[in-house]
Amino acid sequence: MSELGNRALTRRRVLITGAAAGAALCSPAIVRAADNDIRIGFPVPLTGPYGTEAQDQVRCAQLAVDQFNAAGGLGGRKAVLLSRDDKLKPGEAATRAIELIEKDHADVIVGSLSASVQLAVNNVCKQRRVLYNSISQSDQITAMPDWSPYTFHEALTPHVTAGAVGRYAFPRFGKRVAFLSADYAYGHEMVAGFRAVGAPLGIDVVADISVPLGTTDFSTVLPRIAAAKPDILCICNFGRDQHVSIKQATDFGIKRTSRIVVPVLLYTARVAGGATAFDGVIGGTSYYWGIEKTVPSAKAFNDRYRAANGGRVPSDYGALGYGGVYAVLKAMKEAGTTATDKVIATLQDLHYDAYKGPQFYRPCDHQSVQSVFIIESKSKDMADQYDVFNVLATDPPNVDALMSCKAEGHA
Repeated sequence: MSELGNRALTRRRVLITGAAAGAALCSPAIVRAADNDIRIGFPVPLTGPYGTEAQDQVRCAQLAVDQFNAAGGLGGRKAVLLSRDDKLKPGEAATRAIELIEKDHADVIVGSLSASVQLAVNNVCKQRRVLYNSISQSDQITAMPDWSPYTFHEALTPHVTAGAVGRYAFPRFGKRVAFLSADYAYGHEMVAGFRAVGAPLGIDVVADISVPLGTTDFSTVLPRIAAAKPDILCICNFGRDQHVSIKQATDFGIKRTSRIVVPVLLYTARVAGGATAFDGVIGGTSYYWGIEKTVPSAKAFNDRYRAANGGRVPSDYGALGYGGVYAVLKAMKEAGTTATDKVIATLQDLHYDAYKGPQFYRPCDHQSVQSVFIIESKSKDMADQYDVFNVLATDPPNVDALMSCKAEGHA
């Protein structure tokens, strides 16, 4: 087939494939944009322990692209989402990012779902002066020396998330705290966030245990945690690791003496782990679909997702995929161009409400300032299968909750 024929075929947006009807994304279609298309590179770990979350990020990012295109695009130019599987590996992610920029000529990169992986993508983008909007939690990406003027961070940071959860949990549930964390950047930064907020509150750290990413058997560490007799067990991991560790901690009987708290309480992990295992677990989130009762933009976003996905609701990290793409496309629209310097200047001044209420980027580090929701998993009085959390409190957008620009190394 000719290259012209290929281009005509590949103007289709991201294709969702599966092994059976109703299956989630298994691998990304290799989409090539037509000459005039706005190319959004989107590397995420479609396979591996974070695959469920990443697949929803693609679905939600596609909603932002479709919404932009339906509104006329940029002077008639349409956007196309180029999703790629980074396999949750920094080296793989860097390779995919280079290909997206140099082969597919991506105008911007949005994506990543790991603290370490996003740093690899960010390094590629800043070397090539391509705008990158990260949609995974990290403290390091907004700090020197990793940050650059091309770096934006749509997700919350561990400092903000753990801080919000710690301020809620430590005064209520006790000062004796144990940490069980994944032994990589996400786990380390979340523990650091809890320790930072806990120190002035007088917490006593009675255990601090790290395990490798992808651990499936916690039987050797749970007795050590129980022996420490914590009031609170902070489990700092993600995706499949979260639902496995919480289920095993529940089965072991940890809840009889300790309250389980997580910095990020994942919708996908709760669905996978079940109501009984997660009952009473408290955590933070950047998004829960249930806020649609009070936030109009959440209702609009949820309705678009339901219409495209058989009535289901979006996940928290899926919503970050929507927000990250929405913001860069909105900035392009307002700037009237895809020129990187002008889009960056517009993003720096952008105040937007994509799906959860007001957001804006802090000028010094391009960190999105936004709400944090404190939620609790429930097992009773659920209106339907999607009604899995109660929203206990909301921390509104607050620059003072962020790590200071000076602490991050910005002048």
